[in-house]
Amino acid sequence: MQNVAISFAPPDDQFPPSGVSLPAIDFFLYDIREDHDLRLNRWELERGADGMTTRKRPPVRVTCSYLITSWPSSSAPDPAQDEHRLLGEVMKVLLRHRTIPEGYLRGELAGQEPALPARIVAEVQLHSLGELWQAMGGKPKAALHYAVTISVDVFEPAEVGPAVTEKIITITQGVSQDKPPATSSVPSS
Repeated sequence: MQNVAISFAPPDDQFPPSGVSLPAIDFFLYDIREDHDLRLNRWELERGADGMTTRKRPPVRVTCSYLITSWPSSSAPDPAQDEHRLLGEVMKVLLRHRTIPEGYLRGELAGQEPALPARIVAEVQLHSLGELWQAMGGKPKAALHYAVTISVDVFEPAEVGPAVTEKIITITQGVSQDKPPATSSVPSS
């Protein structure tokens, strides 16, 4: 799609905002919540070059839900048809990519592991789409509901000390303290 503006503004009765020309695709972020199904409770250990070990909690996985609408040009001969065509093209692009391609990610989103899953969702986080449109002061429009799950690093790493590289086993016989105990060094597994 060429010459189509992208906006993240609310799809209200004032759309398009200044600086956005039509036709346009709008990605309105309407819900952010932790994805409890993807929560990991294990610690990650990292060994530094200096032999020190750092313990770190895994990032929190957060799902961002978007309402995607299309806004045809006022000069389109059939605005409703143009709106549906634009939304259909967006749907095809989004269905083609189950994760956001790495080349489009910037800042903290770049290089996240696992990759950022993205999907068109049927189970909408909105309780009532009609109430949303009424609150926005706009008329109901065709829309896609799209969700992207990102990792948010909220925990500080904690240095826990040098890495354990060997086990020392001390064996003594009897209660005599005259002789030093025999020791053996065994590599730690």
